[in-house]
Amino acid sequence: MALEITGKIINILPEQSGESSRGPWKKGGFIIETESNFPKKVCCTVWGDLLTQINSLKQGETIKASIDIESREYNERWYTDVRAWRIEKTASGTGSQATSPVAGNNMPEESSPASEEPADDLPF
Repeated sequence: MALEITGKIINILPEQSGESSRGPWKKGGFIIETESNFPKKVCCTVWGDLLTQINSLKQGETIKASIDIESREYNERWYTDVRAWRIEKTASGTGSQATSPVAGNNMPEESSPASEEPADDLPF
């Protein structure tokens, strides 16, 4: 399953490093805000060679990131990680994924006489 997220960089997180049983590691991350009617902020992490690429990014740039989402359990609590494995800069303004609200529910409209109030189109 290929997942992609497009949006504007609002923050670049500082690089972290450490030592594990497999050797040294480095990770970094960024916060992306989607461009839609209801924008969402998503924290993405990157490992290894992609660190040099995110260090060249600037706040306000629009990017498209290919991501993997994974959850894991630790001490009966669940943690979710969003890992970016490819980052592409997009031209500002063309990477927008603005969506329009759904126009209707694809059901035929009922015709009502002019003297009555129009039918309520709310789903509840």
